[in-house]
Amino acid sequence: MLEDYTLESSSVPVHTTTVLDDEEKEALRTEIRLLIERQNAVLVAHYYVDGDIQDLAEETGGCVADSLEMARFGRDHSAPTLVVAGVRFMGETAKILAPQKRVLMPTLAAECSLDIGCPPDEFEAFIADHPDRTVVVYANTSARVKALSDWVVTSSVGLRIVEHLAANDEKILWAPDQHLGGYIQAETGADMLLWRGACVVHEEFKASAMADMRRVYPEAGILVHPESPAAVVAMADCVGSTSQILKAAGDLPHETFIVATDRGLFHKMRQANPQKRFIEAPTAGDGATCRSCAHCPWMAMNELRELRDALRDGSNEILVDVETAERAILPLRRMLDFPTP
Repeated sequence: MLEDYTLESSSVPVHTTTVLDDEEKEALRTEIRLLIERQNAVLVAHYYVDGDIQDLAEETGGCVADSLEMARFGRDHSAPTLVVAGVRFMGETAKILAPQKRVLMPTLAAECSLDIGCPPDEFEAFIADHPDRTVVVYANTSARVKALSDWVVTSSVGLRIVEHLAANDEKILWAPDQHLGGYIQAETGADMLLWRGACVVHEEFKASAMADMRRVYPEAGILVHPESPAAVVAMADCVGSTSQILKAAGDLPHETFIVATDRGLFHKMRQANPQKRFIEAPTAGDGATCRSCAHCPWMAMNELRELRDALRDGSNEILVDVETAERAILPLRRMLDFPTP
């Protein structure tokens, strides 16, 4: 039986965000804008980071996106320096796709429970035990794990890529998120062997508490990221990646939504739909530990001061060894070149 690679509560960091007053925030924002301009840099931010950083990215010609679009944007932009506000695997992906560029991050301590829960040496042994399977890994993995794979996918394209592989009768070894893998397996009928990892944010959403909340808000739509447990996914009006959830919030007629993903996405949802109400899905219920309470503790490490320091000092540079990068870029290119509707 495959070992459980979900993280214990003791392995999840407790991050206390620095509280800044309006004057301090504006001073930092002004300094960051100047540094970006002087260094001919571009800021690429994930939907889950602080709203102030998201706004700065857009104001300075960067982007706010899911991990797939972050990868594309960083690869294609002409700036010689990329500043990636997110978690470490996103910075590694940017460096692999644009090795000639300098890639900085506000902090190198921003990890991901899925990445941590898929140790490369153990994963390589798992692959060796199943040589007949096509190795498909989620983007939320280290460069070393990507280098072991045949395909890399994100939650926005994973379903279509697995459908393509299944249509060609390929048996799949999937890692690391067991919930996303189980969702794709159920939707496609693909023959998938699943690594048993999980996201500390999404795993905490509870179907029993969601049912209680739905009784309080019977007219609300339910938006769920597929990293959530199957019982929560089954309750959704829309299941999708961050970008797909953001689109659904505007497309669906509901005025109120219960949202089972990181609350960092609420910043963009509220900007795009100011007339609508967005409520965090509950993490209460049997077995809940509230290790994250709907916000990734590693994403929370991306703060204005750390962003300023990285730009000012050239610190927290992402480096990927050449051999790993040359192997990892192959499955990444397959994903980026895969036709999308």
